[in-house]
Amino acid sequence: QGILREGLEDVKQFFKANGSCRLPLSPSLLVKGIVPRDCSYFNSNAVPLKLSFQNVDPLGENIRVIFKCGDDLRQDMLTLQMIRIMNKIWVQEGLDMRMVIFRCFSTGRGRGMVEMIPNAETLRKIQVEHGVTGSFKDRPLADWLQKHNPEEDEYEKAVENFIYSCAGCCVATYVLGICDRHNDNIMLKTTGHMFHIDFGRFLGHAQMFGNIKRDRAPFVFTSDMAYVINGGDKPSSRFHDFVDLCCQAYNLIRKHTHLFLNLLGLMLSCGIPELSDLEDLKYVYDALRPQDSDADATTYFTRLIESSLGSVATKLNFFIHNLAQMKFTGSDARPTLSFAPRTHTIKTSGRIRDVFLCRHERVFNPSKGYTYVVKVQRESPGEVAFVQRTFEEFQELHNKLRLLFPSSLLPSFPSRFVIGRSRGEAVAERRKEELNGYIWHLIHATPEVAECDLIYTFFHPLPRDEKAAGTNPTPKPADATWARPLGKVGGEVKLSISYKNNKLFIMVMHIRGLPPLQDGNDPDPYVKTYLLPDPQKTTKRKTKVARKTCNPTYNEMLVYDGIPRGDLQQRELRLSVLSEEGFWENILLGEVGIRLRDLDLAQEKMGWFALGSRGHGTL
Repeated sequence: QGILREGLEDVKQFFKANGSCRLPLSPSLLVKGIVPRDCSYFNSNAVPLKLSFQNVDPLGENIRVIFKCGDDLRQDMLTLQMIRIMNKIWVQEGLDMRMVIFRCFSTGRGRGMVEMIPNAETLRKIQVEHGVTGSFKDRPLADWLQKHNPEEDEYEKAVENFIYSCAGCCVATYVLGICDRHNDNIMLKTTGHMFHIDFGRFLGHAQMFGNIKRDRAPFVFTSDMAYVINGGDKPSSRFHDFVDLCCQAYNLIRKHTHLFLNLLGLMLSCGIPELSDLEDLKYVYDALRPQDSDADATTYFTRLIESSLGSVATKLNFFIHNLAQMKFTGSDARPTLSFAPRTHTIKTSGRIRDVFLCRHERVFNPSKGYTYVVKVQRESPGEVAFVQRTFEEFQELHNKLRLLFPSSLLPSFPSRFVIGRSRGEAVAERRKEELNGYIWHLIHATPEVAECDLIYTFFHPLPRDEKAAGTNPTPKPADATWARPLGKVGGEVKLSISYKNNKLFIMVMHIRGLPPLQDGNDPDPYVKTYLLPDPQKTTKRKTKVARKTCNPTYNEMLVYDGIPRGDLQQRELRLSVLSEEGFWENILLGEVGIRLRDLDLAQEKMGWFALGSRGHGTL
């Protein structure tokens, strides 16, 4: 801090002598001074500076930039230019991936300026609101977006932005081989837009731990991101949209492989260490797979998504980064509640006279469980508010209080562990009594505890509390805004059917709305097809088995070779969806028969087919 203050004094003297100057980031940015109280630094290796300049325009806000010294920002400029070109290709094809592309400018050897995006936070800061192990939890990103978008339509828009921008980031970072991906260089805007920063390593030049690559997954796509997309911890039809977007965006970039290879080839002689020979260009060529058909590339990228989602290494990398950053965190950093957008105090909210936990209510969104309604009375006459908090939010309050106060000053917290079903009515009733005692003792604790900001923030009404007051809306499924109306009971299957060179191609893409099994569990579905008539059963084809889901994604190609065009008129595709049952007989979940003469296979046919009992399918 001392070194920073000394440097800022020199900058002040510069403005006194020169009056104003234009920032290198953009000639349109004219500034007349520095704002020292808004300046600080980041805790990464290069210790970049966070600077705030005074705008010459009296109506304009302060201009905030990052100044880096020690990194070759030409590589960042090149990477951002490539991403900008990808975005232009997508937009020209009618696909807006909602990408956030910021300015970056190298001002000398190993130094330069980077634009700061407002209203954005790193994934690490979002995750550690749920503790140092927040990177292993599924809900931090969804909770953070919900906190900043309390209205239902706002949240749905934020999720939509997240799905598109996340898909774009997955494709761009994979194609360019962007490495050193941890939760401090991936950011999320309050509007749901996700974007990457700090491109110090690309074209597959990963950091190493000994002989082990630090970036083990093809790209960063973790279960907390899937949680936002699905609206919960189970796959939904929104995940199908995400996979389709990724594959569509990937195939559009593949059509311009020569453009990216030519542009990067022009930079081989410019002295960027990680772009110096043909092997670096070969990385991009291999990533774009120009020799593959669109269908093969779709299958390939779907497997990459599954591989990234199943990677524990990414979360472990995030966790290690959380631990590494803890030593830089100042002891004056006060803990905050992850579900509260801002801090409230006894001065801003008014003294609390009494609290009483009235009842518990069953909730279905964002996940099934119980919420507890607390009546909060303040000393102001007639000021009464009702707030809804979950057991997990009570527990977060207690954990954060323990960081501030010794256990001797705090009441004991009810046990989290219960025998039997942990979300049953009886457990909720018992917890209600225990939590009531806990909050009573909190409010009547010593003044330093009872009047602390954490407690006043916890009992301050959130937008969701104000919305719930006097209403009890009917619970709505998390993916209702995206799901299409189902056909027959049994769900629907999305297929792409095409015919070329005496080959029939059946791309099994997604299934949605499968019924659960009789025991209430989700099935392990797979798809089996026959091309009838087939007395010898020689035309059987199968997909892989998806585990525990009613909305599986496959993107697998099933091929029938050596079928003359004339034969198609007499053939019927029989498609069955079954649940694999191990030692028992597999369970039929639904099937559809598709008469190929009903389809004009001169061009590819893609759509949803209703599954049901035996009968001919409708597209």
